[in-house]
Amino acid sequence: MKVRWTSSAEALHVEWTKLRTTTGTIWLLFAVVALTVALGAASAAAVTCAEPGCHQDPAKVSLAGIAVGQAAVAILAVLAVSGEYSTGMIRVTFAAMPRRTTVLAAKAAVVSGLVLVAGTVAVLASMLAGLLILPGNGFTAEHGYAALSLADGPVLRAAAGSVLYLVLIGLLSLGVAAAVRDAAAAIGIVLGLLYLFPIIAAAVSDPEWYRRLQQIGPMTAGLAVQATVDLGRQSLDPWEGLGILAIWAAGALLAGGALLRLRDA
Repeated sequence: MKVRWTSSAEALHVEWTKLRTTTGTIWLLFAVVALTVALGAASAAAVTCAEPGCHQDPAKVSLAGIAVGQAAVAILAVLAVSGEYSTGMIRVTFAAMPRRTTVLAAKAAVVSGLVLVAGTVAVLASMLAGLLILPGNGFTAEHGYAALSLADGPVLRAAAGSVLYLVLIGLLSLGVAAAVRDAAAAIGIVLGLLYLFPIIAAAVSDPEWYRRLQQIGPMTAGLAVQATVDLGRQSLDPWEGLGILAIWAAGALLAGGALLRLRDA
């Protein structure tokens, strides 16, 4: 007799159980925090401000590790889908819950929740590291920099936006994994989307094309939310950039959901 999940709540519970009991999940979440904080602290230690007007962004410097920690988020989200395809368990999942979009929605909710928690820890620890390290490198009131504080609106936006950025990266990765199924291919596609645009932009000599590539790349657009100084020099408004990443994530999820419904398990 086939066992069917009778509600979205049951689907959510099952997906939560599967993901939290997978050995790699806790290590990947730890990697998100460790990589983000370690690289953020290293970035803060490497940057100095010897005189007023050094045009550095303390919040962005402290949160630089997000650009690396996101790779662990991508892997976690991809394995939430592709792991079941590799073992054949996806057939059992779809037999219990024929509504495949409900399964994808449950996976998205669980992955988002886990990334939200890990991302919050990573961002708060990174900001604390920046608060402790940057003043010793010249980021002081004498040079025009106040201490990092979440009570400061732009800094709070950079911190909260960075957490949302990681969640959107997870959703983007989940959608890609649902579309291509294979873990290696999905991880390669996601990392290519994230890191290829900045590489191409760096190789382009035309300022207009450089600006366009910065605006459409999911990573460069999304990380615009971290900017707190010299906003007029940025290619995108902070929230506008995060919105572009949200469009990438929504497009990936819609494509992944459509292909889930059209193809056999």
